[in-house]
Amino acid sequence: MTDTVGLQYVTTNIEGGEFSYVAAAGSKDELRSALGRDYVHFKLDLRFFDSETNTVVLIETKQSFVDADINQLREYVDQEKALFPKNKIIAILANTTNEDLRVWKSVVDDEHELPGETAIDTMSYYSSLFDTNRQNNREKVLRNTYALNELLHKKDIDEKLRSQFVGTTLLYVKSVIKQRGISEINDETAKGLREYWSNFNAAQIRAGIQTTLDDLLDGSDNKAKKVELLKTNVVGDQKVKKLALEDWLKILNDIVVGIYAYIDEDSSEGQDLLNLFFIAFNKYTGKADKNQAFTPDHITEFACRVTGVDRNTRIFDGACGSGSFLVQGMVKALADCTTMPGTQSEKETQQAKIKREHIYGVEVEEKAYGLATTNMLIHGDGNSNIKFGSLFDSMQFVLDADPDVILMNPPFNAKPIGIPSHYKAEWGKAKDGKEDPTKGMVFVQFVSDCIKAANLQRRQNNQSTKTVKMAVILPIAAAIGANTILSDAKNKTLVDNTLEAVFTLPNEIFYPGASASACMMVFTLGQPHFDPQTKEPNKATFFGYYKDDAHKKKKNLGRIEQFDENNASKWKAVEDKWLRLFRNKTVEAGMSAMQEVTHNDEWLVEAYMETDYSKLIVDDFQATLNNYLAYLVKEGRVVEAGASVEEGESR
Repeated sequence: MTDTVGLQYVTTNIEGGEFSYVAAAGSKDELRSALGRDYVHFKLDLRFFDSETNTVVLIETKQSFVDADINQLREYVDQEKALFPKNKIIAILANTTNEDLRVWKSVVDDEHELPGETAIDTMSYYSSLFDTNRQNNREKVLRNTYALNELLHKKDIDEKLRSQFVGTTLLYVKSVIKQRGISEINDETAKGLREYWSNFNAAQIRAGIQTTLDDLLDGSDNKAKKVELLKTNVVGDQKVKKLALEDWLKILNDIVVGIYAYIDEDSSEGQDLLNLFFIAFNKYTGKADKNQAFTPDHITEFACRVTGVDRNTRIFDGACGSGSFLVQGMVKALADCTTMPGTQSEKETQQAKIKREHIYGVEVEEKAYGLATTNMLIHGDGNSNIKFGSLFDSMQFVLDADPDVILMNPPFNAKPIGIPSHYKAEWGKAKDGKEDPTKGMVFVQFVSDCIKAANLQRRQNNQSTKTVKMAVILPIAAAIGANTILSDAKNKTLVDNTLEAVFTLPNEIFYPGASASACMMVFTLGQPHFDPQTKEPNKATFFGYYKDDAHKKKKNLGRIEQFDENNASKWKAVEDKWLRLFRNKTVEAGMSAMQEVTHNDEWLVEAYMETDYSKLIVDDFQATLNNYLAYLVKEGRVVEAGASVEEGESR
């Protein structure tokens, strides 16, 4: 322990290498006076102190500690605070018979215990735990994101460029703050940053953003293309060039004090907030395209948990858009590294490997590709394995990625012209239509073919085959549609893959972007759905009625997470229940069902679950009538208020 933390930091004042707080105070009475009460323990096994950072590490060792030993460690922390009030404290309870330990920061209680600490580490690591005082604040980030959007509207920055603009500007802000050694955003440091930027002109600030992007993308695959896109969509834009220095000072200040100050990016929650900021900005500025379907961060997190993403998972998204799934997968994998055995250095090595080798994406649309690149950079790189191009031209890229988990939200209305001809051989006139008649299932087919090709290669090399988990968000029409083309696509998908689950997602899940109703399908790729002998399903599929995610629409903020009277997230409780029902394959009235299905069946829980009549209210009946009327109007069966349905339609 001494060698790891650092021999030069050891402080002892009695024989045996221990540290006595009585000796430090001068006497028992003086220690009692400093504490303001009596005490039992005062001889600490190991004390380390770094005078440069005022960080002290207190270690109490036991052969096999028990909960009662926590009180002893708490006494030492109280004595440390009483005698050395300026010190920043890390308190550790460590076993000598094995490597078990528990670690607390500042206070020995449940709230301040540090998760994922599995090994004694260095003094520099423990000092770094106090480097920032930023606090994660979800609602303030959302509100300030909306305010920032309004500011950019007033500054005449084009809607379609705002997400890219704020993303790259945030990267520049982070770079400047790091270069200037700022660890806390307060009135003084914010004022200092404004004075720093006041010494530049607008052109120099744009050049600073350009330099930041160049530096961050060093070593990245296809760097020239990425820099070109980011430059075109940010510093090269004519309206951005018109921003005066005062405009820049206002924008930079609002990002510093309104966004950056409320995100602790060294925490997994802070990484989630960075993603939330980016997704939220996409939503606020994407209203011009109602077909944009940016996946909410809590749904991407749910997909990661459903598919079991951890530090060893290789993740692929074949239609990555702004990178929401990839970012969430990376955040989950990085967070899992904190629970692995070993030192902080070993954990950081695995985290670097995740960013370098475990995250893969493809995006065909230029602006979205630029957004994905920026989003990954905001979260600390991971962008070098995002490919610009069509998924359907990327089979070798998928094979090289060798994914364990595939997370996707493919376009619901892709144009058939971009889909390979062999998938359209039996589409008839639909192959020349405006929209993909498979409602996105063709993307699942292609990925399935990639996994099939990979397994064929493995068999040829006398290697064992591999199954891959896939969570894909598709429109409800993909689950219940009965047209021949869609049914055929589903049938071909089930030949090589098992449909594990389908979750009906909340209404307006993409609000305020696309208005489509959606579901999440979960497949095990590489494992046939049907028994080769009986041609019957190998097992039942789980269906979940996952409509209530404890989020509410809030003006100007989108769909917002709700909290109970104890400030606990209602969504977290809902998510845990969703996962528990799925993992245990539990059938619950009004929530879930199990059913063997084929391509000819509906893939939606509403067709199979029992109704929980105790929860029905008059509003449910009215909502059903309203939805039916809306359907009739959409289908042209009701042409005006008061008109009758078309002949033959049941009433």
